[in-house]
Amino acid sequence: MKNHCIICCLLFAVGLNNAFAQGKKPLFTAPVGVQAYTYRNSFPNGVAATLDTIKALGITEMEGPNPKNISPEEFKKMLDARGISMPSMAADYGQIVKDPEQFIKLAKLFGCKYIMVAWIPHGNTFTIDDAKKAVEDFNRVGKILSESGITLCYHDHGYEFGPYEDGTLFDYIVKNTDPKYVSFEMDMMWTFHGGADPAKLLYQYKGRWKLMHLKDIRKGIANDLTGGTDTKNDVALGTGQINIPEVLKAAKAVGIKHYFIEDESGNHAAQIPVTIAYLKSL
Repeated sequence: MKNHCIICCLLFAVGLNNAFAQGKKPLFTAPVGVQAYTYRNSFPNGVAATLDTIKALGITEMEGPNPKNISPEEFKKMLDARGISMPSMAADYGQIVKDPEQFIKLAKLFGCKYIMVAWIPHGNTFTIDDAKKAVEDFNRVGKILSESGITLCYHDHGYEFGPYEDGTLFDYIVKNTDPKYVSFEMDMMWTFHGGADPAKLLYQYKGRWKLMHLKDIRKGIANDLTGGTDTKNDVALGTGQINIPEVLKAAKAVGIKHYFIEDESGNHAAQIPVTIAYLKSL
């Protein structure tokens, strides 16, 4: 990790020098966040050590909730001690539809303003019936959360970009969810992998996007509607297929509130410093 941090600092310095030399302002100026799932295999080996690593990277925000091997209360204390906040947390679709109150309680404990759902249950193919049920559930649950000052966000996963009428099933979800109760988190990698243009989609639904997952996908990997790919295809930002500066410009323009690095690969310890250095160099 020490060598990766040195590389990170060097890349950061080079990027800043280039930016200053050209008289340009930094593109990415938001706090650096991370999705807790990135460290799913590290937390069981030591929560404190993992959080220390996260802090050392300069990460100040985390999208939760807590890992399984520690109570929410204890995890919150450990985050506070390291100056890491939790503005957003993930929730299982089936669980939040059945009992939104348990997630409201957890969100309040952590100080979350957003709860995101990252997967809509479906069969081999995501259908209009799946989308219609999700719309109904999201509108109902979103209203309940809003009464407690929490915003429900749906995190797209790629399978929603199948064609429907004159657009896609994702278009149907956006257009039929109530903007007062339902917002969205863009995962730039899954958006791209599903065949959509992340920057264009941000502009298309300006006002609906609140959060973003920062991810890139290995060059040469074909797009599809499965909503899945081998985790080794998660690569450091700027080394894959996605036009990251274009997406970040759009994200800034539409008012994304929080950004979370999510690196599902087994190589995240090496890749995340590269990702952070890349972000700071833009």
